[in-house]
Amino acid sequence: MTTAKPFSRSACAVANSLDIVGDKWSLLVVRDLLHGKRTYGELASSPERIPTNILAERLKRLEGAGIVVGTPYQERPIRYAYTLTPKGRALGDVLLAFVRWGKQHIPGTVAMNQSTGSGPVSGSPAPPRRTRKGRTG
Repeated sequence: MTTAKPFSRSACAVANSLDIVGDKWSLLVVRDLLHGKRTYGELASSPERIPTNILAERLKRLEGAGIVVGTPYQERPIRYAYTLTPKGRALGDVLLAFVRWGKQHIPGTVAMNQSTGSGPVSGSPAPPRRTRKGRTG
């Protein structure tokens, strides 16, 4: 029989979810894993440019929470491929809600492409390209 451990702030589901994934990087890591990125280097190359020390800490935190699993794919130096657990994949619904909200309420935002983690999702119109003043073409 499992006993629930005490909550740090309250039993509120929102507060406890935010304690795990409420920082500005964790859901972006989950987004990239949902979109097919697997290695530390792939995750570090995301357009948001997560600092590598923070990426390492977030991966450890997500792994500790049962959201991500790291599996060694190289021994010297040891390197890991990261995948989402079923618990982590379930965050896809949360991210989809963020996408819908952002596209509705924040002009110019787009959903990221599932194959590369950059660009609009297939079927979505591409955003207009910004150009520097005075430049043409």
